[in-house]
Formats: sequence, C-alpha cells, structure tokens
Amino acid sequence: MSERFICIHGHFYQPPRENPWLDAVEMQDSAAPFHDWNERITAECYGPNASSRILDDRDRIVKIVNNYSSISYNFGPTLLSWMEIHTPETYRAIISADAHSAARFGGHGSAIAQAYNHMILPLAGERDVRTQVRWGMRDFEIRFGRKAEGMWLPETAVDVLTLEALALEQVAFTILEPHQARRYRLLGSAEWTETSGGLDPTRPYLCRLPSGRSIAIFFYDGPISRAIAFERLLARGELFAHRLLSAFSDTRDHTQLINVATDGETYGHHHRFGDMALAYALDYIESNGLAQLTNYGQFLELYPPTHEVEINELTSWSCVHGVERWRSDCGCSTGGSAGWNQQWRGPLRAALDWLREQLDPIFVAQAGALFSDPWAVRDGYIDVVLDRTDEATEAFLTRHAGRKLNDSEVMTALELLEMQRHCMLMYTSCGWFFSDISGIETVQVLHYAGRAMQLAEKLSGRQLTEELMTRLEPARSNLPERGNARLIYQAEVMPAMVDLGRVCAHYAVGSLFDIYRGSARVYSYDVERFDDETLRVGRARLGIGAISVTSRLTRESALFAYAVLHIGDIDLTGGYRKIGAIDEYFTLRDELRTELKMTDIPESIRALDGHFGRLAMSIKSLFRDEQRKVLALVWDSTLSEAEAAFRQLHDQYDPLMRLHASLGVPLPPVLHLAAEVDLNMRLRRLITQKDLPLGQLDDLLTDARNEQVTLDAATLMGLEDAIERMADRFYQDPKDIEAIAQCQAAISLLYQAAVAVDLRRPQNQYYLMKQTVRPRFETSARDGSTDARQWLRYFDELGETLSFIPAA
Repeated sequence: MSERFICIHGHFYQPPRENPWLDAVEMQDSAAPFHDWNERITAECYGPNASSRILDDRDRIVKIVNNYSSISYNFGPTLLSWMEIHTPETYRAIISADAHSAARFGGHGSAIAQAYNHMILPLAGERDVRTQVRWGMRDFEIRFGRKAEGMWLPETAVDVLTLEALALEQVAFTILEPHQARRYRLLGSAEWTETSGGLDPTRPYLCRLPSGRSIAIFFYDGPISRAIAFERLLARGELFAHRLLSAFSDTRDHTQLINVATDGETYGHHHRFGDMALAYALDYIESNGLAQLTNYGQFLELYPPTHEVEINELTSWSCVHGVERWRSDCGCSTGGSAGWNQQWRGPLRAALDWLREQLDPIFVAQAGALFSDPWAVRDGYIDVVLDRTDEATEAFLTRHAGRKLNDSEVMTALELLEMQRHCMLMYTSCGWFFSDISGIETVQVLHYAGRAMQLAEKLSGRQLTEELMTRLEPARSNLPERGNARLIYQAEVMPAMVDLGRVCAHYAVGSLFDIYRGSARVYSYDVERFDDETLRVGRARLGIGAISVTSRLTRESALFAYAVLHIGDIDLTGGYRKIGAIDEYFTLRDELRTELKMTDIPESIRALDGHFGRLAMSIKSLFRDEQRKVLALVWDSTLSEAEAAFRQLHDQYDPLMRLHASLGVPLPPVLHLAAEVDLNMRLRRLITQKDLPLGQLDDLLTDARNEQVTLDAATLMGLEDAIERMADRFYQDPKDIEAIAQCQAAISLLYQAAVAVDLRRPQNQYYLMKQTVRPRFETSARDGSTDARQWLRYFDELGETLSFIPAA
C-alpha cells in the first residue's frame, strides 16, 4: 500500500472594513455585542482555532492545540493588519504556528500568501495583478519572516495571466477546484485527457505557461470540501476524520494526498465548535497512525508532479459561471427575496472601471515627475503600508526618487500612492458577491472609490464626482427605498468623507467631553494643540483653541482655530477655520473674549457666526465611536434615574415575584422587566469592582435564577472580563493561592447558577501553567514542601472547575 497523506487548507479572510479616511474599523451594530465583525469572527473562529480543545467522552479538556500548526492556511493581509493591532495574542499564535509547522513538515511552513486585497485577478488589468501578487508576497514575507511557497487566489479565480504573475514571483504552487482543470496528461506523453470535471485530486500537477515558466497546482477534493462547508460534516470530529480517510483508494498505485479547502471561517463561525471537530479529527488520524498529516510545500518536495495540466480559464470555486458573479447577473447570490436580481453588478464594475481610467493618467503624469518608474514605486509601496514611520517612509521615497524629496513632494507622492491603494481596494471581490448593492460590502467598495476620487480631484483639480454618480445610476438596488448606487453613494459615502477640517471639528467637540486632552492621535491623524481655553456664557461653555492636524498617511497638514459652544446635553454649535499662523488665532481669541463676556447665548452664536461663517459643528461632527461615547455620557444621569425606578419596583414586589417563580406562574411583563433591568445593572456594577465580592455575586445570581431573569450580553461579557482579571492575577503570580481559590470559587458560582460564559482565556492560561509551572511545585512537594502540596491541591481543584481532566 502506498503512503497516505492528508492536508486540510483553510482560507481565512474578511473583507477590509476600515473607514478609508480614518484607516480604522468603526463600530458595526450588526456585529453586536462585539464592536465589529472582525472582532466577532475572531472571537468565534480565529481565536478558538489558535487554542482548540480536544475533549474526552465527559466533555473534559484533554489537551489544547493550535490548529494552525497542523493545517495549511492563508490569512488575508488586510485582516492580519487589523489583528496585529487589535488581537495581538491571536495574531502571534497564527504567526508562530507557521514556524511550528515547519519543524513538523520538513522545513515547510504551512502558511501561504494571498493576493493582497482579494481582487478577482482575471478581471483585473495586468498591472493590478502584478501589484496584488507582489503586495501579497511582500506582506507575507514581512510577517512570517520567510518567502511564501504558495499563494491563494481570491475565490480561486484563475487565468493564464494570473498564473504567469505567480510564477514570475517564484510562487511554487496554488490551489484550485477540480472543475478548473481542462485536461491533463502524464509528463512526457503526447496524449491529453479531458477532465470533464473529473480529475484525480490526490496528486499535484505541473502547469506549463507560455512564458516558459511553470507552477504546480493542487486540486482539492470537491465533494468532501462541500460536505465540510454545507453538509454538517463538522458535527462530530470522528465523522470528519472517517470521511477524509474514506477518500483513499487501494486502486491508486501512487502516493495519495487527500486535500480539502474551505473558508477558514467554517471552523467556528459558520459552524459552532467546528474548530474542535477539526482538532479532534487531526488528532484522531495522527494518534492512530491512519495517515500522515502534511502541507502542500512538504508534499511537493517529496512527491513532485508526474502529470501536467491545462486550466479552464476565467473559472472560480464559488461561481459555476466562471467569474461572472463579479461582473454580471449570473444567477449566483446569497439569497434575498423572490424576484431579486444582481443586474447592478455590471454597471457598478463599469463605473469603477471608468474611475480607474481617470485615475491612472493622473498617477502616471504626476508620479512620473518624481520617480523614473511610477508603477514600480506602487509595487513597492506595501513596505510603507506596513511601516508608516517617518523614517521608513522617507527611506522608501528617497530610494525610488534617487534624491530626498521636499515636504510638498512627499505629500504629493503619498497622496498619489494612497489614491492607487484605494483604487485597488475598490475592487475587493466582496463588493459583488452578495445579493444587493446596498449591502455593507458593496457600500464599502464605494467608500474606497470615494476616497480614491477625493485624492484625484485634489491632485488634478478635475471634478469627477458628478460623472461617477451618473455612471452609478443604472446600478439599481432590489430595495425600492434604496434606489440606486448614486443615491446610496450620496447617503452613505458623502457623509463619511473626511478632510483636515472635519478632523478639527471632531477634535473640538470631543475635547468638550474630555475625550481628548492636549495633543492626541485621532485615528490616522496627529493633532497638536497649541492653545485651548474654556469660557462661560451664562450656563453654557465655550471651548476655543488652536490645533494643527496632520495626516499620518499623506503628511497633509493645516493649522486651525476653532470655537464650540456647549449649551447642554448634546445641544452645541461652533465652527473652525484654517489660519496661516498662530498669531491669527490669538487675535481671534481676544476678540471672542471681549464679545462674549456680557452676551447671552443667541448673541454668542451670532458672534461665532461672524468669525467662522456658517457654523458646522454638532454632535454629528464626531466620528461614529466617539458619538456613542458622548451619547453614553449624556444618557448616564437619565439612565441612573430609570434604574433607580426599576430597582424600587423590583424591591417593592420582590416577595411576590419569588412566590410567582416558586409556583411556576409567569410574572406580569412589567414586573419581569423591572427584575431583569435591575439585576443586570446591579451585576454589571458589582463585577467592575477590583476585588469581586463573591457573597454578593452569589446572592444576585441566585436572585436571577429564582426569578427566571435572563442575563444580557453586556452582563455576560462583564462576568467573562471579571473571571479573566482573576485568572490574570494568578497567571502573573502563580504563588498567589488566594487568587487561585477566588477564581475557582467565582467560576463555581457561575456553574451553580447555570450561567455560561467563555472561559477560553483562563483555560488557556491554566493549560500553559499545567505544563510549565505545575512540574516545579510537584518537585517541591516531593521534596517535602507543605506549601507546594497545598498549592497543588488548589491548582488541581481549579483545573477540575475549568473542565480539565483530573491530574494523574
């Protein structure tokens, strides 16, 4: 029997979600209770796969494993950029898994690269294909510390030009779906075999290219991959393992590789606990010697292709019509009501193609005055995207210009390159994938188009907006109230646009509510405050100040004077204006002091209007996350009054509520609401205390259980945070027996109250301590230490509470 190998590939990716002007992801209510979808899917998938549980038949933890160390995987570069900042622990686990897998698989790391921002490459121009591949490869090299052997093609969309671009960058292999093969033959043979969708996916194939280069292609097992994604194959890890093993055949006389590929989000986000099914299946196969786990790089070295293949061009894995899903109404969609269509796809692509045709000549003309090869500069710009420090940016520009650029030239160069970056981002595939043009993914690509166009208009002096919107009109939504892409652009993109003045307004309003104090980093902008003063106008406050605002992305900078009048709650007004020098601000400040000293609010507003023209500031001047912070501050006193009323009602009728609960009689809705609001709020206040009073926690949890109160998402997340704080305490100081005991007691209270919270982080910390700290105490205990024996008893009790199998 020939050797048997298994390789599971996960394509981990989220569309870029950042506000293009702020270079940050703002709050997305649809992802609640999380801040945004990146955060939510990290909690449901990316984090769990970095520390997946293998359980025994009593659901106790046997081991915790990093799935990424055992599979083949790629992560979208834009997603990794977000994770590096916002979830560094998971990010580090993903990066380190590549090194661990290299140690397992003959020096071949399991991570592979991805074309940068998930653009459908066969629908892109040759220059964009080249840049997307080069950015993807360079991003990978900087993050993982080595050159990628393979590259994932977005949606596995392929044509010969795309494979040529991969081969030019010395990519050794890519992964496709079996129907993307047109024909194959034995190396050296003259006779081709047409695949008709059927080709042996257990071996690699060589694809020779017109340039004389070649690339290896792995075709994944389609039926098993679809079963993983859509047929609940992840319901049980053992079932998953046996389905993989069933694909081996004794009729084949070559070494077989069973390889499958799905969206990585399948393992946890699309299928809850899918990460655990994956972990169990891999452990089951390996520990029982049923097959060898491998990755594509190792298998390619051990078993080079014996056959060659030609591809079906303009094909993909998620559209039976090839690549039509990203340019026409092909019939593929993600649902929607009866009668919906995707006729908007064609006009949307045509409008963006027109915009790109306007932007490229601007780029070539102006970048050509600074650099000998503008497109080579764009290809290398990924180095600046990944390191925007002044030193790195200056070194990059100097290297390509052959001289040191002055400040004005630096700003022009960066604006041109940012224009090109957003021009590529506006082709992110997700903008065409879903059912309607009003979806958040399509609106996101319109945001990128808006930012690219804004920069182009500034650089060239041309007006492009009206023409673009005219071209967007034929792209009609299936929702009559949304109209067409022009109306969507006007409603969602235009209000989101930011310039330096908008940042000034945001800072000015935010400073009134103490969000900013002094100089500050405001998303992708640096704000330096030169002066500020608060004046009283009756019961109102007037904040006046002078700041400079500088874009960290383009180095555009300006000096502003502002004044904002806070009348009460969210009632405010004010204005800002550019100034040439700080002395201009001091003159303005002195004039306002004189004019406002004895005036009332209406006259103050008229005075401000005289200095700033049309007053533009309001609570809407704040960006989305800060709006929520201010609204929370404003509502705080009102909510406190409401909570007091609910508490009074709850306390007054508490005995009656308990009687209802004991008799199984439903409470009147208003009383149940009072209990729910009161107990949730009291719990949230309690669990923020540094030293959690366990007696009070027990009482409140008991009341919630007895009165059949549901703990809301905010309370559950607060409880989770409280447990994590306790676990951090003993993780940082393992000798602190009191911390271990308190954590164990708190978790026990949650179990007794049937409250389910995510204990992943404490479990991960415990598992690591079990491997590294516990052996030291065991040694001390054997040497007769009473303290060590006591520590072991407390530690093991905590382990059982955290659902670990008892220590042997």
